Amino acid sequence: MIDRALSVIDINGVTQLKKRTITVPAQTAIERQQFYRDHIRQCQDRYRTETGFARRYFIETYGCQLNENDSEYLSGLLDDMGYVPAESTREADLIILNTCSIREHAASRLFGNLGHLKPLRRERPDLVIAVCGCMMKRDEYVDRIDRSFSFVDIVFGPQDIYRLPEFLYGRLIDERRIYAVGDEDVIVEGLPIHRVRRFRALVSIMFGCNNFCTYCVVPYTRGRERSRRPAEILDEIRQLAEQGYQEIMLLGQNVNSYGHDLPDDESGPRNFAQLLAAVAEIGDFSRVRFMTSHPKDLSDELIAVMSRHPVIEQHVHLALQSGSNTVLKRMNRRYTREQFFEIVRKLRAAVPGLSISTDLIVGFPGETEEEFADTLDLMRQIRFDSAFTFQFSPRDGTPAASMDDQIAPEIIADRFRRLTDLQNEHSLSSNQATIGRSFEVLIEGRSSGDAEVLSGRTRCNRLVNLRVPDSMRLPDDCYDDNGQLRGDKLEGRLAQVKMTEAKTFSLIGELEKLLP
Repeated sequence: MIDRALSVIDINGVTQLKKRTITVPAQTAIERQQFYRDHIRQCQDRYRTETGFARRYFIETYGCQLNENDSEYLSGLLDDMGYVPAESTREADLIILNTCSIREHAASRLFGNLGHLKPLRRERPDLVIAVCGCMMKRDEYVDRIDRSFSFVDIVFGPQDIYRLPEFLYGRLIDERRIYAVGDEDVIVEGLPIHRVRRFRALVSIMFGCNNFCTYCVVPYTRGRERSRRPAEILDEIRQLAEQGYQEIMLLGQNVNSYGHDLPDDESGPRNFAQLLAAVAEIGDFSRVRFMTSHPKDLSDELIAVMSRHPVIEQHVHLALQSGSNTVLKRMNRRYTREQFFEIVRKLRAAVPGLSISTDLIVGFPGETEEEFADTLDLMRQIRFDSAFTFQFSPRDGTPAASMDDQIAPEIIADRFRRLTDLQNEHSLSSNQATIGRSFEVLIEGRSSGDAEVLSGRTRCNRLVNLRVPDSMRLPDDCYDDNGQLRGDKLEGRLAQVKMTEAKTFSLIGELEKLLP
């Protein structure tokens, strides 16, 4: 233990010191943060004793599964410090907005929501508001918050999540606005976690990205690639197996590059194919999934692992982005349309029934009608089962934002319509091919739109809304006192479902039986 001043970093990078000295541990990052966690928990315990209430938190998450996983760690830290979840922002004593900077609409959504929080903060001056995540690595967003949303108390980046106890301590005890967006690319193990789903566990195996696609901000916001030690990953997954999770999702910006930065003396799996095989062999899971794969790094070894292990989901998300070699080169994707097609051919030959989803960008700078036609042509050859389609939007700080020959919005809109029409045709056709067949479905709970409908996914990641036929009676604990299905009781159960109707983005099915 040493005496040192608690410091925070403002938006100009200037270190500001507290006026008084406190005692903090001098060992690991976890031990230092434990100091702050313990003190906040003591304050929370006193508050609960004096008032009979616990302070509550609400986290709004934007973006991908990696952000979802980050929010689970934020929740775990807050649970550990004595906070309890709130149902809405109005009920919360602490609100955290966990941001994503990949798409322009995410920024609009964030600042719109901050605007809605302003009157709430005016009503309750003691409400603490924090903004974190990828957007906070962008100076222009931090400056805008400082300029226009001065009621935001805490700002920090995705690499700083483990420091949340320190930031809260500074805000609650020292009543200081804290802007602490760090650049240190560290991996901190051992954080508490509050998993949102009871059937699926998100497991980040690496962080950051080294690819520098010319349209993408991830390397600038998430930092360079850092792989977790395989022993830490496998220990976490064994614990999840013991806790009864049915599905594991391994996460990374590019899982296929896992392991390249591990030290030479690291034991255990050395690359993603070996890690995936080790996870599949742990057993006790119904499914093992992974997101996301970069085509340039998807190896024959990985395809062989997927072929050998039935527990690995029969689905791959493989981002094409463009079917034109010249556009791919301007994007710095480092593969060709021919190489992409060959990867798809190998995957489908090795894993029968495999579904393939993709990402597609329309209107990249300089894209000609002929180059766009190359994308449509490759789509017709491959026939993706589903796709996330995007109109190009320039992101400040990326090379594509300053490229010549930006495409006119009306041309982008026309091409986007033609691309989505084609993909919707392929998606519907893919779903129609399942009609009359039975599939194993992992039930994810009750449908949000209909209390009598359950929602789940097949092994090849098709979304299914299913009904229980009137002639079938499930165990009594699957119904509430009013006789309605209890989605929470069925969440995580496997079922055999017959597909009865196809839609573009989902299937409708009928439950045949629950599986053991």
